[in-house]
Amino acid sequence: MSTTHPLADALPPSLRDAFGRQWARYLERLPQAANPPAGLPESLPRVWALSDFVADSCIQSPGLLDRLLTSGGLERRYAANEMRERVRDALAGATDEADFMAGIRRCRRLEMTRIAWRDLSGLADLDENLDDLSMLADALLEAALQFAEASLEPRFGRPGDGQRLIVFALGKLGGGELNFSSDVDLIFAYAGPGTTDGRQPIDHQDYFTRLARLLIRYFAEITADGQVWRVDMRLRPFGDDGPLVAHAASMEHYYAAHGREWERYAWIKARVVAGDHAAGARLLATLRPFVYRRYLDYGVFESLREMKAMINRESEKRSGGLDLKRSPGGIREVEFIGQAYQLIRAGRDTFLQHRSLREVLARLKQRGLLPAWAERELQLAYSFLRHAENRLQMQADQQTHRLPDEALARLRLAVAMGYRDWEAFRTALDGQMRRVHEHFERIFSTPQTGRTEGMDGLLRAWRDADGDALRERLAESGYDEPEAAATELAALAKSPTTRTLTETARQRLDQLIPLLAQAAAGQEAPAQTLTRALGVVQAMAGRSVYLSLLVESPLALSQLVRLCAASPWIAQQLAKMPLLLDELLDPRSLYAPPDREGLARELEVALAEVADDDVELLMDRLRQFKAAQVLKVAAADVTGTLPLMRVSDQLTWIAEAILDRVLAAARRQLSARHGPPWLAAEGREAGFGIVAYGKLGGIELGYGSDLDVVFLYESGSGEQLTRGAKPIDNPVYFARLAQRVIHLLTTLTSAGALYEIDMRLRPDGAAGLLVSSLDAFAVYQRGQAWVWEHQALVRARFIAGAPAVGERFAEVRGEILCRPRERGDLRREVREMRERMWQALGSRDAALFDLKKDPGGIADIEFLVQYNVLLHAPAHPVLIRYTDNIRLLAVLAEAGIMDSATTALLTDAYKAYRDRTHALTLQAQAAVVAVGEFADLRAGVKRIWAALLGKDEDGASSA
Repeated sequence: MSTTHPLADALPPSLRDAFGRQWARYLERLPQAANPPAGLPESLPRVWALSDFVADSCIQSPGLLDRLLTSGGLERRYAANEMRERVRDALAGATDEADFMAGIRRCRRLEMTRIAWRDLSGLADLDENLDDLSMLADALLEAALQFAEASLEPRFGRPGDGQRLIVFALGKLGGGELNFSSDVDLIFAYAGPGTTDGRQPIDHQDYFTRLARLLIRYFAEITADGQVWRVDMRLRPFGDDGPLVAHAASMEHYYAAHGREWERYAWIKARVVAGDHAAGARLLATLRPFVYRRYLDYGVFESLREMKAMINRESEKRSGGLDLKRSPGGIREVEFIGQAYQLIRAGRDTFLQHRSLREVLARLKQRGLLPAWAERELQLAYSFLRHAENRLQMQADQQTHRLPDEALARLRLAVAMGYRDWEAFRTALDGQMRRVHEHFERIFSTPQTGRTEGMDGLLRAWRDADGDALRERLAESGYDEPEAAATELAALAKSPTTRTLTETARQRLDQLIPLLAQAAAGQEAPAQTLTRALGVVQAMAGRSVYLSLLVESPLALSQLVRLCAASPWIAQQLAKMPLLLDELLDPRSLYAPPDREGLARELEVALAEVADDDVELLMDRLRQFKAAQVLKVAAADVTGTLPLMRVSDQLTWIAEAILDRVLAAARRQLSARHGPPWLAAEGREAGFGIVAYGKLGGIELGYGSDLDVVFLYESGSGEQLTRGAKPIDNPVYFARLAQRVIHLLTTLTSAGALYEIDMRLRPDGAAGLLVSSLDAFAVYQRGQAWVWEHQALVRARFIAGAPAVGERFAEVRGEILCRPRERGDLRREVREMRERMWQALGSRDAALFDLKKDPGGIADIEFLVQYNVLLHAPAHPVLIRYTDNIRLLAVLAEAGIMDSATTALLTDAYKAYRDRTHALTLQAQAAVVAVGEFADLRAGVKRIWAALLGKDEDGASSA
């Protein structure tokens, strides 16, 4: 019988010799006159040459190779649940503990040999390997738990309420990414106290502790057949000093009171792998707020840096050599990158809550948190390193991550990885690890590396609240008013807020202050900028995570300083809602607010995990969304990257997106109780809609504008009841719907109110019903509405709700606006209404000009437009197409109603006034300027007003 194999000739000489030795050993173990099994795979020489574990397994158990060949497992990937079925079948005949422990080890060896063979022969990819290893561990853990339960039952019975042990896997097994020769990180729990129901009842703590010890022994005890997996229990509460098993309530208390940052990191990958899956899922849901904070937790970077430094120190204590897991650029650094973003953001973005690292990296790219090129490099490097890790461990089934020193082991690893020799492999490996470490350093680099002696001196002065030293340091840094800035810094240092900070928060504040002072020094007015920024810092100082964000992200800090320098209003918004600091991390989106479609998509993402009946969370998320989007508009506005017309467009789109979502949520909430409102005579659901007036209707919202809205609904003949478990009249339903919409918009929460709502333009104003049927609205507009209400209708448009309501409203609006009017009566009504407005609201200071209310200002232009629309729409229906003043002025010119010079002046004045109003708002100032600032434009507007509306035929003049 030949002791060679023809396919071995393709191997390098040293590997061919290694295979020859193993093949000879195999042949010696065969029974006399027996031949190797028929149909040996062509991959056998390569696999045996690369893995002593596979060769030894086949040699020591000659029947193992037969089973591999006859089962078909070498040629194909297992189907779903096939691994669990094979494990169950392999252990079905175990009658006692010794038999079970031998059987579980033989089963493990068979499946591990199969997994290694398929990998080393190139038949399996990394996904399959990690899945199969994890599924094998899951199946063996469940089998071991069931056998342990059966062994305890005759004496102790079973726990009450059908409880079972909850077996959590963390680490690689928890993530479904187990490596070839890993240990398994486990934590044991149970649902709650009680006693077993056997002849010797014991309490649950005792029972589950016994069960856990048996499970560990079945897995970790070394017998003649080896061991299944090493079991690491050090991640459990209180580590080696804690109980082996804990009930759910005690675990909840532990993590709430004692949980540490590294435990949050560990629990990212937690998964129930055996036992009581339902109870485990409930416990995981309870612990989720511990793992994933609902705020942006940038303190994670510092914690993970410390953890990585500890890992590096431990690695250095071991024998020399490159470590695929722990060395710079190794597997652990890729894990830290993915999981750092999860710890920071996944509490607010549940899309990032995933156990698989490779899937997390992909989702980070989708969220724009990792550039596509960085994600691609990290994915390639991680795949390379995990392949190398597995193939290194497959050589002898040893838990090692260090590159070998012995020449044959090196060649085995190089060839297994597809390289001709060790040097080529090391070149490729070094390149992958270098790229990983570059990404790691970019993300985790210590932000204090650029400190100067001046900054250190300022820090000492700040800690001592030494005003003189602070003034001196600030003057050296170029501050225009060092005295004022020093006073602000000293006041913050001595403030009750600072004195009561935790040690961690104080350390982070100490890190931030010199960085902030240095960044503000580069602005045009450093002292003013620093004062505004310190207001933001003081508002968030109690939440050290926000301090960490600014310390860890120089980009966010620079944007904060830039915006505080440009606008006190923006500084105030950031102080009110520190969550907005997250928006400073990406200037690409900060200064490029999304369009209407983009806003809808972003709102959908923001509310993806929010149930309509979770009213508190819904209101918070809506307020956070609005604040973030308005900040983007203000940032783009104040830096000049967004033109005037787009500012109002953006602010209007934000309101429309929110109103649409609020209406949908309110309707679902109400219909869940009462069913949909129904028009029995027509056999369909009755529609409801929101009509916008004023600045919202005219697409001219400003910062802080309230919303003028009217609620309309469809009515009909016959029965009008909702179709639900608790039916109510449709009008009652719609009144409650409107009330719910107003509640969601105006309720003051910790995040403020969404919008103030003005309902005074509804039929009969404040005395009228909250909602009106379309028929009642039409009747009112035809016979009871004042001229000023028809003026308001010029700017009205349908913005949310049932399209049929919008169509009917447009018909009524068109009918009213195109009604013929007598010029003199209309002229007098419009002028008198404007005079009453000025008398009530205008400025009384001759040195000042109120841009909105004074003669020659915005209101005059609006009234001029409305007057011309009402007068000329019967002859020029195109005038009712638009609701914004700029386009209406353009149509008035095109129709020849006003000459182009007049409309150009009014357009220029209107834009200039609005632009100045936006700018003043961002400077936290009222819309009032010195009387001479727009003297020419104002005079022009007043001339046009006088020509069109200024005097009646009897000579009476307007204001």
